[in-house]
Amino acid sequence: MFQKIIIVGNLGGEPEMRYTPSGQAVTNFSVATNRRYTGSDGQRVDETIWFRVSAWGRQAETCNQYLKRGSKVLIEGRLTADRQTGGPRIFQRNDGTSGASFEITAQSVQFLSTRGEEDAFQSGGMSAPEADDDIPF
Repeated sequence: MFQKIIIVGNLGGEPEMRYTPSGQAVTNFSVATNRRYTGSDGQRVDETIWFRVSAWGRQAETCNQYLKRGSKVLIEGRLTADRQTGGPRIFQRNDGTSGASFEITAQSVQFLSTRGEEDAFQSGGMSAPEADDDIPF
């Protein structure tokens, strides 16, 4: 059996690195993927799906060192089901609506942002992915 997921998106916040009790590095970060299309009623629809990514070992340290909020990345990995639901992690937004995030264990992380894009984002010249301010991570 085999499963693989590939996503391209932007980091929704700063990466967070920690070490397991055995000394293994793990970095967690959220990635937003955006899709824009025209619905059947002719209205433009913007759709954002959030993924929670975990990188391990040397890759975790590299991600923590170089990735920033807004960085564009390509992630290859495997989906990890929520232990309670067997699917995506379900949460309640502040406005009472339900949301979901999908967990990915990264096998490969490719940095797609150029240095100029990073600098422009940090100085306010670029905006982060459009997203809900009340994501759970």
